Amino acid sequence: MYIFNIGLNRSGTTSLSRALDMLNFPTLHHHIKLPKENGEIQKIRLVDLWRHNIQNNRRPFSGLDHKFFSFSDFFGEGCFKMLDATYKDSKFILTIRNLDSWLESRERKVNKNLQNPNYIGGFTRIDRPAWTETYHRHRSSVKLHFADHPEKLLILNIPGGDGWECLCPFLGVDIPNVPFPHKNRLKPYA
Repeated sequence: MYIFNIGLNRSGTTSLSRALDMLNFPTLHHHIKLPKENGEIQKIRLVDLWRHNIQNNRRPFSGLDHKFFSFSDFFGEGCFKMLDATYKDSKFILTIRNLDSWLESRERKVNKNLQNPNYIGGFTRIDRPAWTETYHRHRSSVKLHFADHPEKLLILNIPGGDGWECLCPFLGVDIPNVPFPHKNRLKPYA
């Protein structure tokens, strides 16, 4: 069984990744570090690896899907239908967050990216109207896709307080006796 977090960024993806690791589902979040031929370590974004594999007629996470069983923060909103068709017995987690809080978090992240001279990603433009449209469209699209297979989808609002009590039954594992990990948390977290 593979687990794919198909939530938009800034919606608890880092917290979910840590939780999945704690539940013994080896997880890749956003990137992987791989050695180059010269021995140096390079960071490769999962979205870039996914695109490369698709262009070369491979499974989206080919080369990694024998070692890792869950993936998050990789542009899941752009490929969840393909993942569902390719990895048949998978589970999908749509991490969500209150719209206003999500927009504010995304704006903070863009501003942070703009201040970083080493940032090489494309997340450098604030566009709240477009983000709002993406937010609503993605939720609707995911719900529609999994309407006939609700057992494959968990909608999880980590910033809103969801944690082990929602995640563990969905995955068929026991609830651990440790607090749910909340990463990248600002006060208030809603």
